[in-house]
Amino acid sequence: MELQMSDLAVTDALFFERTGMDPRRIETLVDQSLAGMDDGELYLEYSQSESLALDDGRIKSASFDTTQGFGLRAVAGEAAGYAHASELSEAAIRRAADTVRAVASGHSGVFAAPPPGTNRSLYTEQNPLGLVDLGAKTRLLAEIDAYARSSDPRVRQVMASLSGVWQAVQIIRPDGRRVADIRPLVRLSVAIVVGDGDRMETGSSGAGGRVGYDLYLDPQQWKAQVDEALRQALVNLGSVPAPAGEMTVVLGPGWPGVMLHEAVGHGLEGDFNRKKTSAFSGMIGQRVASEGVTVVDDGTMPDRRGSLTVDDEGTPTNHTVLIEDGILKGYMQDRMNARLLGAAPTGNGRRQSFAHAPMPRMTNTYMLAGRHDPVEIMASVKRGLYAVNFGGGQVDITSGKFVFSASEAYLIEDGKVGPAVKGATLIGNGPDALTKITMIGNDLRLDDGIGTCGKDGQSVPVGVGQPTLRMDGLTVGGTSA
Repeated sequence: MELQMSDLAVTDALFFERTGMDPRRIETLVDQSLAGMDDGELYLEYSQSESLALDDGRIKSASFDTTQGFGLRAVAGEAAGYAHASELSEAAIRRAADTVRAVASGHSGVFAAPPPGTNRSLYTEQNPLGLVDLGAKTRLLAEIDAYARSSDPRVRQVMASLSGVWQAVQIIRPDGRRVADIRPLVRLSVAIVVGDGDRMETGSSGAGGRVGYDLYLDPQQWKAQVDEALRQALVNLGSVPAPAGEMTVVLGPGWPGVMLHEAVGHGLEGDFNRKKTSAFSGMIGQRVASEGVTVVDDGTMPDRRGSLTVDDEGTPTNHTVLIEDGILKGYMQDRMNARLLGAAPTGNGRRQSFAHAPMPRMTNTYMLAGRHDPVEIMASVKRGLYAVNFGGGQVDITSGKFVFSASEAYLIEDGKVGPAVKGATLIGNGPDALTKITMIGNDLRLDDGIGTCGKDGQSVPVGVGQPTLRMDGLTVGGTSA
């Protein structure tokens, strides 16, 4: 096994030594349960999570949870049987095996080949949740509140939260192969409401990743988040109604990549393309974007929110090129959809928890940098919109149509950034929008580690990113002509 022994040792202690289960007996049980299937696995999970939230100078909520359980999956053709329980025992796994085998219905398959080895473990096995006491965490939130209020007399309300998760998983396959992963995750969020007379506006900022709390206890780190939230709120306080119509849009680097994630990324997931419900179905090898557009999904980057050593089926995560110089190269695949499409798994089989079956999901999805200086891009626009941050958005996977609201945007007038605008929405079609990219900046930036992606009722942490982009002919919805 190429896997670091620390991961296996930690997870063996959690799933076998602590519960009294015999790993050899469980391996045999999995082998017997999935005989004659095409694929499947036993997924074991133990996780601890905590959250502290402050609102108006007081701790509004505090929670700490420990969860454990397993999910057993059997795959036969295009059908999958899945059973899960929060009881970690051999008897519970045997009951689950009786349930999932019903999916076979006389099916007799050759079990798929196992994933190739594993990646180098991305994270330490040490649990960050117990390394910083509750008092230090509450003091941090109080300091955030005090610092924000002292920064500007227009601050009316401060909301801050700190959350952490430590997750340990082990995946057992019928041939006795076992892989494990240790996954820490921390996030700091700040939101500030400012007021001037009767007008109130909000700004927010956050950061996170697969790191420990110590990073965010550093005043330089948390003050940067407060400063950014306050800056956004004050910008919005002075904003004017957004224009409407078709115009050139410049997207800022980093978090605006969430539009790429939603409008394009989901359409490149294997299940939608196997079922031919994606706007990108059957288009591998064809041009789907402007020249210079290269989009990748990379789950191998240390400390990033969407990164994993192995996915939730035991496949090593990868640096997967999805679009290269405008040409569609491939899709993000879990094991089942890859097998049915005749493709290779890409390490994108993910699940929210042991209570959910895996499916193709993004990890860290971003567009590579181009050759243009951002100043050059801005100077090239006579009149348009500069969208720096996004709030919510919606996309239809089948058609690719999307609507995104800009939480921070500015007019562009004669190549310069003009007044801030409020209420701007971007309306378009994902595949069409990729062809409207006319300039790509050299300033690729990843988001600050705040992304959570929802799909079919499951939420998983993800990362996004992009350089500054110029897009011509996008439809902007606003409140003024």
